[in-house]
Amino acid sequence: MLKPADHFHGSDLEKIESLYGIPKENIISFSANVNPLGLSAAFKQQLAGQLDVITGYPDREYKKLRSAIAAYCKTDISHILVGNGSTELISLMIQLQQPKKALVVGPTYSEYEREITLAGGSCHYFPLTEASDFALDENKFIAALMEDIDLLVLCNPNNPTSSAISSEQMRRILDVCKRFGVFVMVDETYIEFASDYETITGIPLVTDYDNLVILRGVSKFFAAPGLRLGYAVTGNEQLRSRIAQKQNPWTVSSIADAAGQLLFTDTKYITLTKMFLAKERERICQILAKMDGIKFYPAHANFVLVRLLREDLTAADLFDMAIRKGLMIRDCSTFPFLDDSYFRFCFMKPKDNDRLLACIQKFLTK
Repeated sequence: MLKPADHFHGSDLEKIESLYGIPKENIISFSANVNPLGLSAAFKQQLAGQLDVITGYPDREYKKLRSAIAAYCKTDISHILVGNGSTELISLMIQLQQPKKALVVGPTYSEYEREITLAGGSCHYFPLTEASDFALDENKFIAALMEDIDLLVLCNPNNPTSSAISSEQMRRILDVCKRFGVFVMVDETYIEFASDYETITGIPLVTDYDNLVILRGVSKFFAAPGLRLGYAVTGNEQLRSRIAQKQNPWTVSSIADAAGQLLFTDTKYITLTKMFLAKERERICQILAKMDGIKFYPAHANFVLVRLLREDLTAADLFDMAIRKGLMIRDCSTFPFLDDSYFRFCFMKPKDNDRLLACIQKFLTK
């Protein structure tokens, strides 16, 4: 049985292997939130023909990579910065902002609080509530921005709730933040999975607001977490200059540089992923809606948050049952404002999703 202290990230397969004696190769991770389609065949073939790039240094300005990202995001190349995964960029942004009092919308990714604390700041949470299906209460939120906040951190769509803030809401929030001197960092790691992408992305807003930076990476949508390639989009020229001065040279490797140029131009793969995820998300949610004993919340990303309604069942119990079948979900009890009744799982291939759904159904009827 899973011990209360044992909570696993989607990348903790070695720990699972050690604790449960299940070879990591036999575990299907519904916790990592990575595109189940994996790397495209065309990408692998093209990249294999470019391996010689590792014999030299990448372009220090990453002009071709930044140009590919700019075209993909429909923005200007001057707005693009690249880094060693979005985690490096999150760290750099917070170090440069040196926030004394940061506001984070939660429950959410724990790395934000960690970096804010390391930078010497205090982290305060604005809670998304279960009563509103974890949708943002805009009026209450705007009131909270007026309380001596100097940094706002948003994840959109949010992890683990899969809820989203529209670009119109974001514009109103940015107006208030601009007025009160609040810098806004938006993590859009999961936004490419959203069916309503055009109405929630904040990238078009960077030309209007110099207090905004958007962060993304290739780990989830492009199924390349090991590549360690992230990028930031901001219209703040001074911020871009400060990051360039602080960032180590060649933080993105030659192979990641070459790979990124291929990934962001693989339109067939991008379209296929969006179509697949939209269809599978709808199918899974229809099945969940027919299950007794749970509640699930509107999903914009490639994962869904679910609550167990029976008091005698916990997410830890479900995790234990599922992992013994080689299926790894995310027990969400370690997230702020969530208890042991919440779990999250991402959408994998249909046959694997069906296995997990059958496991959940069996768990609910035991």
